[in-house]
Amino acid sequence: MPATLRPRALRTGDLVVVAAPSGQLAPGEEPLLARGVAMLERMGFRVRVSPGIDPERHRWWASGTPAEQAAELNGLLRDPEVRAVIAHTGGQATIGYLDLIDLDAIRADPKPILGYSDISLLHMALHAKTGLVGFHADLATHGFGGDWYTLGDEARRSELVDLYTRVLTRAEPLGPLPAQAAWETWRPGRAEGPLFGGLLNRLILLQATPFAPAPERFDGAVLFWEELQRPVSRIWNDLHALRLSGVLDRIAGMVVGIPTEVAPHEGAGTRADLRDVVLDVLWQRDIPVLAQVDFGHTSPNLPLPLGVRAQVDADNRTLSLLEPAVAEN
Repeated sequence: MPATLRPRALRTGDLVVVAAPSGQLAPGEEPLLARGVAMLERMGFRVRVSPGIDPERHRWWASGTPAEQAAELNGLLRDPEVRAVIAHTGGQATIGYLDLIDLDAIRADPKPILGYSDISLLHMALHAKTGLVGFHADLATHGFGGDWYTLGDEARRSELVDLYTRVLTRAEPLGPLPAQAAWETWRPGRAEGPLFGGLLNRLILLQATPFAPAPERFDGAVLFWEELQRPVSRIWNDLHALRLSGVLDRIAGMVVGIPTEVAPHEGAGTRADLRDVVLDVLWQRDIPVLAQVDFGHTSPNLPLPLGVRAQVDADNRTLSLLEPAVAEN
C-alpha cells in the first residue's frame, strides 16, 4: 500500500487548469464556467480552460473517448507549468480510462486534482495506486460558478474562498471545518483517522477493479460518502457490500454528506429514511456517524482531502483536518 503522497502547495499566480476529465460542457453552461474561472482567479491563481471543454468536442455522454480524455489528463500531469487540475463537472466517464493514466507522472510531480461526483472515482483510484491526496471538492462549473453563487451570500463565499485558498497553499493543518447548524449526530462518539471516500456508488464500482483500495487502506479510516438519485434500498445494498467486504469492520468513523434526491422507502405501513438504513447496516458497530455535512451534490462542498488525518466528533458535530493536505515546495 503506497504512502500518502501530498501534492506540492500552490502559490499565488500559479497556473491551474479547468479540465473535462469526465462530462462535457452542456449547452448554456458557458456563463457558469466563466464565473467558476473568475472564482479561481479570486483565489489568486492564473486559470486556463483546457481544449477538452470545447462543447464541440464530445462523445456520447463524455468529453471525448477514453484515450482522448487520458491523453489530455496525462498532458496536464506531465506539464511542469500546470500546478493543479480542476474538473469542470462530473459525469459518467472516468472508469473508462483509469488504466491509461500516467501514474509515474503523478509520483514525479504530484498536483492537486479537485472535483466530486464521478471525479471521486479518480481520487479514490489514484490514492489507491499512488497515495495521491485528491481533493473531494467543488467543481468549476456547477460549484465555483454555480452553487457558490446561488446557495451562499457574499460572506459565505468569502469564507469558502479563504478555506480553499488555505487548504491548497498552506502546508499546515486546516483545523476545524466551518460547521453548519444542519449537521446531525446519527451515532455519538469521536474518532481520528485518514479520510477516504466519495460518491458511494463509485466506491462500490471501484471495488470490482484493479484500482480498488487495499483493505488496509480502511484501517482506522474516517469514511465519508454521499449519494444522489438513489432509493434508500439501493444505498442499503451498497452499504451491505461494504460490510461484506470487511470495510465497515475496519473504519473508525463515518461522515455522511447531504443526500440529493434520495427517496425514503414507504410501503406496507413502514418507512425507512437514509438514517434508518445507515444505522441498520452498521448495527452494533460502535463508530461515530456525523451526517448532513456540507459535501455532495446540493451545496458548496467543504474540501475533503483523501489520505489526510481528520477528527470526527459526532457529539459536538465537528470535523477537523489534523494534517496539511499539501507539502512545502
